[in-house]
Amino acid sequence: MAAEMKTEDLEDMLERLRNINQTLDTMTAILVQTQDSMNSAVQCQDYLNKLTIMDFIDCLHLPSLYFAFTFLYMTTILHKLLKGGLKPESRCIWNLLLVVIGEIVCFFILPGYVGLFLLCLVFLLSLAILRKFEEFLPVNNKALLITGCDSGIGKALAKHFDKLGFTVFAGVLNEKGPGPEDLRRSCSERLSLILLDVTDTTQIAQAYLQVKACMADTVLWGVVNNAGVLEYITDAEVLPVTIYQKNMAVNFFGAVQVSKTFLPLLRHSKGRIINISSMAGVVPVPGFSSYGASKAALVCFTSVLRQELFKWGIKVINIQPAAFKTNIFGTIEEWVYNRTQIFSSLSPEIKNDYGEEYFIASDDKWKKMTLNSPDSLQPILNDVYHALMAKFPEHLYRPGKGAWLIPFIHTYFPVHINDFLIDMLFETNKYYPGALKNK
Repeated sequence: MAAEMKTEDLEDMLERLRNINQTLDTMTAILVQTQDSMNSAVQCQDYLNKLTIMDFIDCLHLPSLYFAFTFLYMTTILHKLLKGGLKPESRCIWNLLLVVIGEIVCFFILPGYVGLFLLCLVFLLSLAILRKFEEFLPVNNKALLITGCDSGIGKALAKHFDKLGFTVFAGVLNEKGPGPEDLRRSCSERLSLILLDVTDTTQIAQAYLQVKACMADTVLWGVVNNAGVLEYITDAEVLPVTIYQKNMAVNFFGAVQVSKTFLPLLRHSKGRIINISSMAGVVPVPGFSSYGASKAALVCFTSVLRQELFKWGIKVINIQPAAFKTNIFGTIEEWVYNRTQIFSSLSPEIKNDYGEEYFIASDDKWKKMTLNSPDSLQPILNDVYHALMAKFPEHLYRPGKGAWLIPFIHTYFPVHINDFLIDMLFETNKYYPGALKNK
């Protein structure tokens, strides 16, 4: 019995010894791992002490650096766009897009950091060039001739440039009208009112002599062809030819005659011609056949004149505003009078096809166009100032809501998408002639 107990005690002791041995092995392994970790930490510290800036850059992923620099560059451009220093239609934008395309070329063709370094140089160079486009000329006794200053855009331009210190010759149809009287009261002595009907060659010639006589202490720096008329909006078939003729006489031939007359003075100053056209001159809109055709002619004339006068150092610039609240639509009384006159002049057959209700519905168009157009003309004033005074002006400005987007869609999108957009914005198919409604 005693022998059996001793045997059990021995086995128990052996089991305890085995457990102790396993514990010692585990502790030994932990100590070894700790020593390895300490050695690794020492090696890591030595590596960090020897690490240079280039070694750190090498640790980064090259595409990430490309992305970071491009992101900073594009953020700078976006900031300039939002601030108003750049326009979406600016020729600079396309140059900047080419720079971004250059990023792809640098990444895939040039090895390693050579391409990245070259890309950064291109980015910096393009931003430096961009700053040149934001530089302006001093006023320095510059004079401007602005047509159509009785109201609306012309009147606002005359006030704006008078406040900026320009000598302003404001062309008006009626020197004793409410608009000219307001200019007399609110502007300085630098502003002169000139009787100037742009369809009257005699008045244009007299205006030239008046302006030329004042050129002793100043130079004619700019001619702003702003005078324009709309008359009425309706289908091309029923719009009288007399309205087509008046639109062309004022909106197109008037600008042509004024530009031709004052070019000798502009050639002396190497100044600028600013033509106020319209988005309707590049985007066909139902109802605007007469007005749009006259502005389209002005757009073409402006582009040709810009190319021809380049050799003389004269810059010719096109301003294509969107809709703004001006007097171009006239009063509701004038609108109703024109509508009545147009309908009464139609043949019985056309009257029967269209019906008087179709014309009466156009009164709703007048209300919407006048109410929905923005009151502030500041976008136009800013763009005309940039066109006149920037060292490197754009050849085209599109102030106003949708002024660049709608022409972009018209140019690059399918016709049915453009027509759908125009119908949605202007509600061109909201009303139908009587003959179509009966069907």
